Amino acid sequence: MSSPSAGRMPTGVEEWNLLLRPYARPGTVRSVVQLATTLGLLFAGFAAMLLLDRFVGYWAGLVFALPTGLLLVRAFIIQHDCGHRSYFRQRWACDLVGRCLGVLTLTPYQWWKRDHDRHHAASGDLSRRGYGDIDTLTVQEYKALSGWRRAAYRLYRHPVVLFGVGPLFQFLVRHRLPLGLPKGDRKGLLSILTNDLAVAGLVLVGGWLLGFDRFSALWLPIMAVAATVGVWMFFVQHQFETTYWAGRKEWSFVTAALRGCSYYRLPAPLEWLTGWIGYHHIHHLASRIPNYRLRACYREVPALRTVTVIGFWQSLGCARLALWCEENQRLLSFRDALA
Repeated sequence: MSSPSAGRMPTGVEEWNLLLRPYARPGTVRSVVQLATTLGLLFAGFAAMLLLDRFVGYWAGLVFALPTGLLLVRAFIIQHDCGHRSYFRQRWACDLVGRCLGVLTLTPYQWWKRDHDRHHAASGDLSRRGYGDIDTLTVQEYKALSGWRRAAYRLYRHPVVLFGVGPLFQFLVRHRLPLGLPKGDRKGLLSILTNDLAVAGLVLVGGWLLGFDRFSALWLPIMAVAATVGVWMFFVQHQFETTYWAGRKEWSFVTAALRGCSYYRLPAPLEWLTGWIGYHHIHHLASRIPNYRLRACYREVPALRTVTVIGFWQSLGCARLALWCEENQRLLSFRDALA
């Protein structure tokens, strides 16, 4: 069997698991330090916004909304690791931290975790779309739609909706409502309702201390930045031209991870702020690897470097992609797909 430093490409799930196992070991001290640093900087950013708002003006305070929002993305990545049981060795510790962070990120932890696990199990499978991903139609499916449903899909895939209205709707509205749950899904219902109560408590405390108008005017921009960046990161990691989709019989977990997930190469500060989730193909291959080990894993395992690499400026072109062409095995824009 190859060692992690070897260059030979593993061929199956078991071989990949053995190759990446040394990295799938959370360090308690490192996890606690990362959590404390992230939350400390997050609250410091919000405090800076409060001070600037009081002594300079509201618009001056908004200057810190961007870095504070990115720190909230980093908190979400820690919550995300907790959902995969990759942040602490103890399951109870992962769940406790994940649920607490879910209050800040407005995300019902247990409900989101189950949906996200389904995404990992079915990513790139055309027969199992709709779990924790962005709705994507094939060219033929789109052509078979009625006129108004085509218009609805075009509206849904428009960048203003996908990265503007959509993220805020998802976190502020969709996460608050127990809609679309399977009949009798008490765990999902409990997850959403308890998160709603905790978020309501946070809003009440913030409103009591600062005033509801001031608290909302400062926290909502942070949430908007975090939600938009989070959705954008997820989009670019899966929705690029040469991504991977296949029918159930042809679908492969390993191929979906290596071809259906990109390495989103960002400047080092942005990699840090986004919890190195840009190494997304590694995360899909081995979700038990903590976020802070993904970069080392990429550098030390040459087999992981034969994937689609997308830089920031290149990623902007992904926003126009909308339809999967099964014939050409490409994700295309409406114009190219229907030409």
